[in-house]
Amino acid sequence: MEFVASSSSFSQSKPSSSFSKSKPKRLYDVFINFRGEDTRGKFVSHLHYALSKAGVNTFIDDENLLKGMTLKDELMRAIEGSQISLVVFSKSYTESTWCLDELEKILECRKLHDQIVMPIFYDIEPSVVRHQKGAFGKALKSAVEKTYSGEHAEQVLWRWSSALNRAADLSGFHVVDRRNEAILVKEIVEDVLRKLVYEDLYVTEFPVGLESRVQKVIGLINNQFTKVCMIGIWGMGGLGKTSTAKGIYNQIHRKFIDKSFIEDIREICQTEGRGHILLQKKLLSDVLKTEVDILSVGMGKTTIKERLSGKRMLVVLDDVNELGQVEHLCGNREWFGQGTVIIITTRDVRLLKQLKVDSIYKLEEMDKNESLELFSWHAFGNAEPREDFKELARSVVAYCGGLPLALRVLGAYLIERPKQLWESVLSKLEKIPNDQVQKKLRISFDGLSDPLEKDIFLDVCCFFIGKDRGYVTEILNGCGLHADIGITVLLERSLIKVEKNNKLGMHPLLRDMGREIICESSRNKPGKRSRLWFQKDVLDVLTKNTGTETIVGLALKLHYSSRDCFNAYAFKEMKSLRLLQLDHVHITGDYQYLSKQLRWVCWQGFPSKYIPNNFNLEGVIAIDLKHSNLRLVWKKPQVLQWLKILNLSHSKYLTATPNFSGLPSLEKLILKDCPSLSKVHKSIGDLHKLVLINMKDCTSLSNLPREMYQLKSVKTLNLSGCSKIDKLEEDIVQMESLTTLIAENTAVKQVPFSIVSLKSIGYISLCGYEGLSRNVFPSIIWSWMSPTMNPLSCIHSFSGTSSSLVSIDMQNNDLGDLVPVLTNLSNLRSVLVQCDTEAELSKQLGTILDDAYGVNFTELEITSDTSQISKHYLKSYLIGIGSYQEYFNTLSDSISERLETSESCDVSLPGDNDPYWLAHIGMGHSVYFTVPENCHMKGMALCVVYLSTPEKTATECLISVLMVNYTKCSILICKRDTVISFNDEDWEGIMSHLGSGDKVEIFVAFGHGLEIKKTAVYLMCDESIDMKMVPSPEPKKVSKKNAFVRIIKKIVTSKIQEQ
Repeated sequence: MEFVASSSSFSQSKPSSSFSKSKPKRLYDVFINFRGEDTRGKFVSHLHYALSKAGVNTFIDDENLLKGMTLKDELMRAIEGSQISLVVFSKSYTESTWCLDELEKILECRKLHDQIVMPIFYDIEPSVVRHQKGAFGKALKSAVEKTYSGEHAEQVLWRWSSALNRAADLSGFHVVDRRNEAILVKEIVEDVLRKLVYEDLYVTEFPVGLESRVQKVIGLINNQFTKVCMIGIWGMGGLGKTSTAKGIYNQIHRKFIDKSFIEDIREICQTEGRGHILLQKKLLSDVLKTEVDILSVGMGKTTIKERLSGKRMLVVLDDVNELGQVEHLCGNREWFGQGTVIIITTRDVRLLKQLKVDSIYKLEEMDKNESLELFSWHAFGNAEPREDFKELARSVVAYCGGLPLALRVLGAYLIERPKQLWESVLSKLEKIPNDQVQKKLRISFDGLSDPLEKDIFLDVCCFFIGKDRGYVTEILNGCGLHADIGITVLLERSLIKVEKNNKLGMHPLLRDMGREIICESSRNKPGKRSRLWFQKDVLDVLTKNTGTETIVGLALKLHYSSRDCFNAYAFKEMKSLRLLQLDHVHITGDYQYLSKQLRWVCWQGFPSKYIPNNFNLEGVIAIDLKHSNLRLVWKKPQVLQWLKILNLSHSKYLTATPNFSGLPSLEKLILKDCPSLSKVHKSIGDLHKLVLINMKDCTSLSNLPREMYQLKSVKTLNLSGCSKIDKLEEDIVQMESLTTLIAENTAVKQVPFSIVSLKSIGYISLCGYEGLSRNVFPSIIWSWMSPTMNPLSCIHSFSGTSSSLVSIDMQNNDLGDLVPVLTNLSNLRSVLVQCDTEAELSKQLGTILDDAYGVNFTELEITSDTSQISKHYLKSYLIGIGSYQEYFNTLSDSISERLETSESCDVSLPGDNDPYWLAHIGMGHSVYFTVPENCHMKGMALCVVYLSTPEKTATECLISVLMVNYTKCSILICKRDTVISFNDEDWEGIMSHLGSGDKVEIFVAFGHGLEIKKTAVYLMCDESIDMKMVPSPEPKKVSKKNAFVRIIKKIVTSKIQEQ
């Protein structure tokens, strides 16, 4: 199901379909095209007279053409503006170029606008017209030759001939016996009257913004033309759903022979005892053009199914509010023919979903420009307001909130009124909404069958606009209102909406409608209303002690500098009070007078140093005491078994959290910006339902209780700005549900090693690392492996949709428990990256080489100028792995001798030395080889020949060695410390991933300052191999595009003593 929101733009490109071609303005019923000399004084005059007598508005050139009218303007406009064209063919018809041009235009209107064309063959055979025979054809050619010449003449002759041919093929009338002319004229008039229908529906006097919305829906219809298409138009009352549906109907109904627009369905069903039957009869009579007797709904459904079976129809069902209304009319799409379009307008989107409509078009409010224009048309008769009324007009438009109904009603009410009255009306609207607007909007509220849903709506419009949906749901569920389903129903009925960041919103006029419903219950005695929010009313009740048990919610917002003070006794009679919202309100006296039914206490600027023990909060769901003066929350622990949300943010004097042992249901603990908070009670570990801890900017907090790390339910932990916290314990791994960890701007220097084994972690901001865990974890691990490396250099390494470096290991259980290894990552020696495909391997290798290490291995030259370096600074660096000592010195001496005798930088390195080693030599940073068969390798030696300044050595510039196995699609990364001190376990790890015939390339990574000339590998074997040395191929080109590791099979680790 497609879901489309309306656009508020003034213009919009139209969909490329015949549905989108709007019909020209209707000027005439019938246009008569004829050759005057043959027929004007005879047949045409009789026909024109009969049509006029029958009330048909007919265009005939001698009566309707104005002085100075030309063929290209008024006449063509008359053809376009007619519903039916009568083309009277006679023997001399083709002598008139005027007639032929008109005929072309008529056929064009038939194609574009479905104009009805009826040919009348007066004293001439249709075949003569069709094929332009005899004198009729000669006259056509003569008319062309007189007016046109050359190639243009040929084109015109072809066009006119084609038009005559097409017109003659249409069904029409043939006058063969002039004695029966009167009878024929009567038949023509009767046929015209049958076909002449006034089907366009009146939409609105000022259709501002309507066209773009109409075209959007037509675009949805065009996408569904191969089946029975059902489209829903959804929105709150007064937005213009009916006007939009009428606009759509007017533009496309000519494509359908069978059609019906059924308006006010909700009202008909509510006010008429047999409403459903009346609707069925309306549909049948519209389509069948005759009355059908229906005795029951069941009979009606059967009749519709049988009589309308297979018909291609256009049906609009306006203002539907019950599923049965649609089912009784269009119960099954299979009843109707392919290409049928059913349009439903409703305030209830759930109804459309139940019907499984193909697309839902959500009608939105008008934008400010559209609103001002529509209002101006109604208030000033112009597209813009009068200069001296501009500000007032904008104020009214702002009040209307883009609701066309309100703009129209208020505009019509204020037209020709003086400024003083405008100002008075605006002032009144703030207290008492307009009756006409409210009556329309209230339909949706009255349509709520569940009183709990009405309570939720009234609570939201008084207290919760702009509040988080989940927050409101928790509170109202605690009030027994079943808000999960209730809020969903209100959303479906367009009574509320969810805006950015999951906040509840409501159209201002709906809000005012809800508040007016409350005021209607007791206009003059606010203490007897169910909810109080208007400051004057609340002050009146609290100062006069006129509160009653009727009050379920009260809000009073004062300025922070206010000194107004009220006695708690004023709340004594408000025994049903469940929602209390106070801003900077001082209450003295005994707090036990406050209701025991309280579920929400939102008291900004709470004045006391602690919450009094006699403030009964046993049933409360949420306590919000932001900007309070609290030093302690309670003097002694409290048991609040239903409390789910505790927000004490910005309480600058609060020094310690409460004892949490009596708050078993707490889910959200928000202590943001409590600068004096220095202690978190260890009982926080008892909160087994806690999902959120926010202690951002608690600058005095220096440590967290170890018990907090035992919270398995916490999903979000925010310690950002806690500048004195210098350590996060490895116990954080116990927080198995943790998905978000934010701890920037703290004193923490080391990321806990255990954090990478948290399966749930999704977002991290800690120690300079920020982002999704799959992007951040590789950087953290690289930093542990190479402390000298810039930890931020590879944050985007492994970016993509797969899981992170370590989390995949854990999920696949390839490593078992990583924690013991990762807690001592200073000993981590190598990492094996396993890829699935060669393409992925190539991309990942490019990422590691170019990004993770900041080294471009595909270049043979470094950026610094080394052209001046003497050949005497040509050096070599040997790295031994495995059992290499036996031949190492021999190999080293041979290399040194060749370097000393080399006359250029292109030094010749030792080749194969059977039976001791096999040599493979590569240019630049890498060397490529194939693992030999029938050879048991016992070790290898890497040789790097480089140029450098005297003070630079390979050992200090070394970063790592990468061994890429193209056959097994793996990359083994050995950190610097490992390369300097390869041991037997390292060799065993390398050999476990090398097999006979594997294609391998070794990359040696150095920092800047060295120019690598050659890299060689010498494979030490147990026995002689009878083979010749094969020159090493050029290094493989590596893709530089970022990629990510989809599967990390294993982290190879071993512990050695620090060198």
